[in-house]
Amino acid sequence: MLGQMIRFGIAGGISTLIYSAVYLPLTAWVFPREHAVYAVPFAFAVAVTAGFFLHSRWSFKGHGTRRRGGWQQAQFVGVQATGMALNAIVTWIGTAHFGLPAWAPLLPAVALATIVTFILNRWLVFA
Repeated sequence: MLGQMIRFGIAGGISTLIYSAVYLPLTAWVFPREHAVYAVPFAFAVAVTAGFFLHSRWSFKGHGTRRRGGWQQAQFVGVQATGMALNAIVTWIGTAHFGLPAWAPLLPAVALATIVTFILNRWLVFA
């Protein structure tokens, strides 16, 4: 499990970079700070696509069974949507309520989402 956690962290770091590469420009040039949360779904859509391939083929390689078809992908998107919801809540609280810059909520949001999605992916999606 330690190997999975390390691989998950690396793959999650790559997904986070992808997420940030979409989120930060949107919050800088498209959405005002108090509406930074609107950038979350766009960044999520790009990052979750890359994340599925990274996690299914590398992070959880050799763990559980690999089901063909759309059910596993749907479960993965559902788990990631939970992470996105946590991310959106932290982003909204940080930017709309505390007036923080759009980048400030990224660290706590990503940390919380990483813990929750690792647990759910390990025991639900890639079990």
